[in-house]
Amino acid sequence: MKTNLEKKLSYVSGYRKYRIEVAEYILLNKEEFPTLLNLCFLDNKEISHKACWVTEFVCKSNLTMIYPELNYFIKNLASLTNDSSIRPMAKVCEILCESYFQKKNKESISYLTEPLLEKLIEINFDWLISDVKVATKAYAMRNLYLLGKKFDWIYPELKPILLKDIPDHSAAYKARAKHILDKI
Repeated sequence: MKTNLEKKLSYVSGYRKYRIEVAEYILLNKEEFPTLLNLCFLDNKEISHKACWVTEFVCKSNLTMIYPELNYFIKNLASLTNDSSIRPMAKVCEILCESYFQKKNKESISYLTEPLLEKLIEINFDWLISDVKVATKAYAMRNLYLLGKKFDWIYPELKPILLKDIPDHSAAYKARAKHILDKI
């Protein structure tokens, strides 16, 4: 039997309006957030990517909701295989990295421990070199750029990957890669 959250997610489509409606439900019912995250990482093609879409919107509105779940979230990112699930989760990683490195948010800094940051590095390098869509690769580049502010070994590893892959990718990839290369 489907839970109330699963029923709500079953009506979510690519339309922003529906994603926002369920995100607002989660924001009002914070106790449902761990359930939402669990649904993200289930091997359920009908619900999982929709849960990921909603998770992105929730984190954009209230990043603090993910903090108690960070270990679970980061540990399970590598299990995602569907591009429709990976892209929003890569965006959540970007929101986390921006909070930590640009905004220097004290909560982000306290929750994103060094082992979790190292796992984020691994996941983002995997996304960058694997066969995922360009949007995910663009988030991965940005995340690695931000993570490189703390881990000085990242830029020397990132630069040759970007230089090698630029000729084989789309204009969007090339633009983002050149932007990151200009910064490092």
